[in-house]
Amino acid sequence: MAQPDIGRKLKNKVVSYRGAFEGNHGERVLADLATFCHASKTTHVMGDPYGSAQLEGRRQVWLRIREGLDLTDAQINRYMFEATTEE
Repeated sequence: MAQPDIGRKLKNKVVSYRGAFEGNHGERVLADLATFCHASKTTHVMGDPYGSAQLEGRRQVWLRIREGLDLTDAQINRYMFEATTEE
């Protein structure tokens, strides 16, 4: 895939995430997901590796959403630059 395509797709992803979660409704959904996905607490369930794995899966979804919302244009440009200079 050409580097400009990577940058455009990444920027489109960020725009889509921001559009999906903007406004009052988006803020309420994010607050609910933060709780449900254990965004700020441990995913370890003492004596229950399956429960821990389930909660960690939820947390991975939260981290993916936050990544889509928090990525800046400067970071996108830096990733594109690094991708073009790697061998």
